[in-house]
Amino acid sequence: MNINQRLEALREVMKREHLAAFIFPSTDPHQGEYVPDHWKGREFISGFNGSAGTAVVTMTSAALWTDSRYFIAAEEQLKGTEYQLMKLKVEGTPTIAEWIGRECGAGAEVAVDGIVNSANSVKELIADLRRQGGITLRTNLDPLKTIWPERPAIPENPVERYPLEYAGERCRDKITRIRKALREQHADGMLMSALDDIAWTLNLRGTDVHCNPVFVSYLLISTKDVTLFINKVKLTSEVEAYLKAEGVGVAPYEDVKKGLKDYFEYNILLDPDEVNYTLYKQVTREIIEAESPVKRMKTVKNEQEIAGFRSAMLKDGIAMVKFLKWLKPAVEAGGQTELSVSEKLASLRAEQPLFRDISFDTIAGYETHGAIVHYEATPETDIPLKPEGFLLLDSGAQYLDGTTDITRTIALGPLTEEQKRIYTLVLKGHIQIELCKFPSGASGTQLDVLARQALWREGLNYLHGTGHGVGSYLNVHEGPHQIRMEWKPAPLVAGMTVTDEPGIYLEGKFGVRIENTLLVTPYKETEFGRFLQFESLTLCPIDTAPIIVDMLAPEEIAWLNQYHATVRERLSPYLDADESEWLRANTQEL
Repeated sequence: MNINQRLEALREVMKREHLAAFIFPSTDPHQGEYVPDHWKGREFISGFNGSAGTAVVTMTSAALWTDSRYFIAAEEQLKGTEYQLMKLKVEGTPTIAEWIGRECGAGAEVAVDGIVNSANSVKELIADLRRQGGITLRTNLDPLKTIWPERPAIPENPVERYPLEYAGERCRDKITRIRKALREQHADGMLMSALDDIAWTLNLRGTDVHCNPVFVSYLLISTKDVTLFINKVKLTSEVEAYLKAEGVGVAPYEDVKKGLKDYFEYNILLDPDEVNYTLYKQVTREIIEAESPVKRMKTVKNEQEIAGFRSAMLKDGIAMVKFLKWLKPAVEAGGQTELSVSEKLASLRAEQPLFRDISFDTIAGYETHGAIVHYEATPETDIPLKPEGFLLLDSGAQYLDGTTDITRTIALGPLTEEQKRIYTLVLKGHIQIELCKFPSGASGTQLDVLARQALWREGLNYLHGTGHGVGSYLNVHEGPHQIRMEWKPAPLVAGMTVTDEPGIYLEGKFGVRIENTLLVTPYKETEFGRFLQFESLTLCPIDTAPIIVDMLAPEEIAWLNQYHATVRERLSPYLDADESEWLRANTQEL
């Protein structure tokens, strides 16, 4: 079925159900950023495969909302379909409710599948639609059951224990901490829905989601019991015995509705941004709406997790140096493409101890493709690399002891003065975040301007965040803390990991992004309180060929020289003579 045929099949269902529109989010029942194929309904109905977006279909029209990362990719993927691209945060773009009101008129009924929409998103949508002339929302229909004949099954991959030597804290001790946090919010229990929170709590990992070592399940905690709702075929006898020893019971995945109906405590904490609307409506007890306490617990790494990050970054740095040494001669020899260099880097990472997978699909964008923020090369878009211009390479790996995320923009040969100037401005922003000292409790939003100030002075900006948390052999994107322009109140705390990745993207020309993963560490304590700083965990040279040195402040040059000295010192013992010499040559002081 092509997209137009899928729309036709959907509209047959809508006609039978007397619906004026149906809304498809990017999410699954667990509100994950990356979802198992079974729940990729928005991609099925629209053909757009980015990680963020919402498709809306009426009886006579269709539209897709997505953010700036995907404007160029979405325009290309929606060609030849009915879909109109709606650019989020761009002046003049209507909201979903406004567009539905305009297309469908007052008094219409529209629908979503409540199982894949969060409680908050549905409640907000109900209110927004009501303001559009009393449009009503139905939440109990999944048309994909009817119109997606070859829909992938929910994954049944086995779950494995995560060794305590890497986790650093027993499952039962984490549950004790969670119960203490719940008592502080006067909650008797909670439903945990986020897959990475469940994996972290139970010290288990899985392979149900591409690049994310998690497994499909729910976890219900009360004052006395802990129940994991999961397809039992996923559990080996060893894992079952482990869960029993840790005080965790097991029930079928589909029984979570019954579990909520039978929940016997006085109240229950639900994170309305995490728990889906269908399950939210199953609860008969008092609901305490609050952020899951597990989110912030998980982001503060313990000693073993920090040691694991250092080990993973060392291995990743070794692989990156081997790759960078190989890259330019290989491009000069000819025959290399965006896909071939991505595969080469993945193969070098796979040689490292404890490698499990990549942490997201590699973004290898050469020249104009580098201006597409989340570009992923396909056989149809793959282009050859030439010994000139920029290659933007954003990649990462999952090692058993940690998760990595790194971006380097690499000069493959001669550059324009514009490319050098943009590169240097982005580097200045990157270094200013690295240099930052800030009071404990500050949020990432309060630091974000440091990454942008040099760019703003030139009338330049980027619309994605400057930094996100990184999981400990978990999801490469972890929150709630972030560094970004939009207000995110979650404070930065010692022990957190966060990326530093400013960038500039000139459509039709090139893109530049430079990214390290950082650890928040103590700086000093004064009469004004405790102060924090960042330590670079990433160990990899930053290309100095494109730098206009006169544009860098003395403190920025000093930081780069010190960073390169650290990279050289840490990695050289693990490299052969040729690799060490390459590293020495590419980490010389400015």
